[in-house]
Amino acid sequence: MENIRKEFPILNQYIYADTAASGLLYDSLLDWRQEHDLDFLIGGSSMKMKSLSIVTETRKTVGNFFGCKQENVALVPNFSLGLNLLLDGLHKEQKVLLLENDYPSVNWPFESRSFSIFYVKITSNLEELILEKVKKEKINVLALSLVQWLNGIKIDLDFIQNLKRECPELLIIADGTQYCGTEVFNFEESGIDVLGTSSYKWLLGGYGNGFFLLKEGLQERFSVKSTGFNTAGGDVLSKEQIGLSKRLEPGHLDSFNFGSLKFSLDFFSKIGIDKITQQNKLLSIKAKEELGQLGLLEDVVMKRKDHGTIFNIKGDEALFQRLKSNEVLCSQRGGGIRLSFHFYNTEKEINSIVRILKKA
Repeated sequence: MENIRKEFPILNQYIYADTAASGLLYDSLLDWRQEHDLDFLIGGSSMKMKSLSIVTETRKTVGNFFGCKQENVALVPNFSLGLNLLLDGLHKEQKVLLLENDYPSVNWPFESRSFSIFYVKITSNLEELILEKVKKEKINVLALSLVQWLNGIKIDLDFIQNLKRECPELLIIADGTQYCGTEVFNFEESGIDVLGTSSYKWLLGGYGNGFFLLKEGLQERFSVKSTGFNTAGGDVLSKEQIGLSKRLEPGHLDSFNFGSLKFSLDFFSKIGIDKITQQNKLLSIKAKEELGQLGLLEDVVMKRKDHGTIFNIKGDEALFQRLKSNEVLCSQRGGGIRLSFHFYNTEKEINSIVRILKKA
């Protein structure tokens, strides 16, 4: 991974422990972006066909990367917009199960509509509580983040598979914004019906792009009304033959933004998503062990077997400023300090952070 770190100039100056807030821009993506805009600068409207091709190739790349049929991939500017469009077409007589203190862009769209809402607390036996509540309340829809934004608690994906087998009529909607790009993932095998994500964090796609992956047969569960010329692929005669995924794409899509996503997915593929998975697993285990020994992690995190690469440590403004003064970039979240690590981080960097924390 050392050669890959050279792609990220910021790593020469800082320990970047803030991917949960924003993924990094890197040299080769910057080169691609500059070339894209130069083509637009000197080509004007002649760039249009190339732009359409870039968007089409992005949809194909997303599908291949995450194990989803191309026609079931919807490209969206961000997760929040895609989810709101989708929920406007979800029949209102639904019992929805959410997680307490999940990311607002997951919970608020459900809470602002006339669904019957139920909650479970995020505890060490989270999966057990979900199954119990789904059965007891006859839940129709489960919506949750695959990795929690505040503390990195990660849902057991084997549990999701088993839950779907046991409750096949349960609609499972997942936010992958704090998950996608951290490890190998196959949507078709996951048990998830709808997976949406913004791509500016762990996928390093930059701002203004994201996607939704949809399982077959969801047309019966949703009646999405959003439409536009792009939903019909620019074909007037196709107005009455619009699929669910295209309903989430009513307007034109920016080839600069979505081309950036495609470039990053190709970048990940060149590195090897298996290698990224392995590195992130090492970082997660290392950080949990070191931060746990300092007594800085919640009990619920320590009791979980598998964890993401986000950690929220106990710490006040003074500790946050101390980390900043030592060139550690991180965020204040949920009353603590959030540290998040990606494949471009190293175990040495975690050791450096631990030394700073011990001195404090």
